[in-house]
Amino acid sequence: MVLRIGYVREHFCSPLLQFEAEDKGSTFTLVECPSGTGQLISRLTNDEIDIAIALTDPLIAGIAKGSEAYKLVGSYVTSPLRWAVITGQKPSAYNQISDLQGSTIGISRNGSGSQTMAYVMALQQRWPTSELKFQVNNDIRGLINSVNDGTTSAFMWEWFTTKPFADAGECRFIGQVPTPWPSWLIAAHPTRGEPAAVRTFLNNLSHHVRAFASKEARAGPSVKFVMDTFGYPETDVKEWLDAVEYPEDCATIPWNVITDTLGVLQQAGVVAPPEGAVKQDLFVNPDVVTLV
Repeated sequence: MVLRIGYVREHFCSPLLQFEAEDKGSTFTLVECPSGTGQLISRLTNDEIDIAIALTDPLIAGIAKGSEAYKLVGSYVTSPLRWAVITGQKPSAYNQISDLQGSTIGISRNGSGSQTMAYVMALQQRWPTSELKFQVNNDIRGLINSVNDGTTSAFMWEWFTTKPFADAGECRFIGQVPTPWPSWLIAAHPTRGEPAAVRTFLNNLSHHVRAFASKEARAGPSVKFVMDTFGYPETDVKEWLDAVEYPEDCATIPWNVITDTLGVLQQAGVVAPPEGAVKQDLFVNPDVVTLV
């Protein structure tokens, strides 16, 4: 079967794009989801994709809230995600994170990383998370327009994806919040993707991830690929590559990633505490993934 892989076209997906160029549609096709993880989860639910490469926190939160549209099957990026806190281009009352308390935060979709990380930011700032206010603005362009027309105070998005807009003077960075967990996991619909086909995809993806993240590739070829594909300046690409970490085996997930993420999301008020112990088979597909 030819798998439908949902992804966000950002620099993190570089090994996936290299895999696609080699595969040429023989085992999978890519489905771009520019609105991020909220859109990826929606497309898994609506039978538009079979596998999603998406942010850790919304995937885990979705399952904790009762979604049966997917199970976790692997890891994609093991380093934290660096979220920028972004406001409008003009001088305003919003010049640091503490200025945002009580204001309306822009998000891409309900259940997205931009929303769950706003809860984490509030937790770190000791704000009552129950008082957070959000406005859905769909994608990066809608989010930037919203902070500039004043309907929202700020939004959160990955640092290097947003930096070109800040460099062009379209918005301002006023802070950053790194995730307290590894940033990207892989989820699959529990029945649409045959376990053998999903395992094969993950094994082949692991090969491309290892090649992209190798010391030799980081010294030159991977820098050039990201620059040529995404148009980022060399200094930004090298800074990102110095920090990003990929797994050796994409078909593994440390169990503590799931439990630790759940713990923070519970503290932030994103999900309710479970009744009893966390059940592994609720979150992962044991026919595909190896818990470590």
